[in-house]
Amino acid sequence: MSDDAIAAVRGVYADLAQRPVTRNCTGISQCCRFRLNGRTPFLTKGEAMVAALAWRAVGRKEVVATADGSCPFLGKTGLCQIYDGRPFGCRTHFCEAAGGPYARNEVRDLIQRLEVIDRSLGGNGGVNLPVAVTEAMAGLQRKGRR
Repeated sequence: MSDDAIAAVRGVYADLAQRPVTRNCTGISQCCRFRLNGRTPFLTKGEAMVAALAWRAVGRKEVVATADGSCPFLGKTGLCQIYDGRPFGCRTHFCEAAGGPYARNEVRDLIQRLEVIDRSLGGNGGVNLPVAVTEAMAGLQRKGRR
């Protein structure tokens, strides 16, 4: 079921990319500095699995908390190291510099799809990014998945 869930989450991300909502990520990574902006994305189990696979794909085996409270996927260059696998909350830009958040009615159907995937995986709603991805990484390890 996890391969189906991963494909379904990626399908949600692809559908989001087709929406006519204009955002302009400037790459300043303000939104990635969780402690400074007071916001941390919450991920469903499916999103965490996609992020964990992306983290593994860049050669990482664990999620390490940062001293400054930034996203653990923010690289030394200030860019996201898992940009293609980034979670829905990162894609819908709660970052003001990118245009602010999507209106909920613009993405409600996609959120509901992520929730259905989450329930199918035994999830119970969103979990903060570092914890969610750490748990997903452990799940990948148990299954021997690269």
